[in-house]
Amino acid sequence: MSVTWEEAGWEELGPRVGRCRLPVWDCTAGLVVGEGAALMIDAGSGLREGARLRTEARRLLGGGRVTHLALTHAHFDHVFGAAAFAGVEVFGAAGLERVLAGGRDELRADAERNGADPGEAAEAADLLVRPRHLVSGEWTLDLGGGVRVLLANVGPGHTGHDLAVLVRSDLGDPGGADGPGGPGTGSPEIVFCGDLVEESGEPQAGPDAVPSRWPAALDRLLALGGEDAVYVPGHGAAVDAGFVRAQRDALARRFGVS
Repeated sequence: MSVTWEEAGWEELGPRVGRCRLPVWDCTAGLVVGEGAALMIDAGSGLREGARLRTEARRLLGGGRVTHLALTHAHFDHVFGAAAFAGVEVFGAAGLERVLAGGRDELRADAERNGADPGEAAEAADLLVRPRHLVSGEWTLDLGGGVRVLLANVGPGHTGHDLAVLVRSDLGDPGGADGPGGPGTGSPEIVFCGDLVEESGEPQAGPDAVPSRWPAALDRLLALGGEDAVYVPGHGAAVDAGFVRAQRDALARRFGVS
């Protein structure tokens, strides 16, 4: 990496993992750095935001490029920037492609209701990118240098098609004595949760949510990461398993499910 996470305005979560909190909607975007490959997690709320993420990733990668993009769910603030990542391999939970294919007008309208510029929202909706690779269970990505990432379809919950991203804890620090793929540095596993978990406000349940199954989705998320993982919400600060469990119980009470 040619610049540090902090120099780029990102938060370092692990030796090869960082995230930024985008303005306006406090939406998370994540980056996982391999050897010759890199995964971006979510793409921002519009083409300008997507282009910003692409440019910042190129700086972090020392001139390299993002090769993979994982979309956690079909809400405008997570997918409208995807067209800025031309030529990448795009992943999403199975069913996401149908929502994006048939829901352009609703996504545009939702963006406008939440304060997005109408022209920019219309352009992003017209250029909406659908995932080529559909995850129905789990899918492991090998990004090189011993960096492996697990994509897991853990929904439905916040939407009908929720994808989580697990970055395993056995990554060596590429600048340290262990070298790429060497023994782990003791850093915890990292789980990007999408909007199944929110820290900066109460979890939002829109018309596409599946409330009766949301607590079970968080059970699957906790099983995926375990007690010691860092959980990265779609909005807000990183949290621990206790926070996720408390939010799971709150959602169960809110929606009247066990």
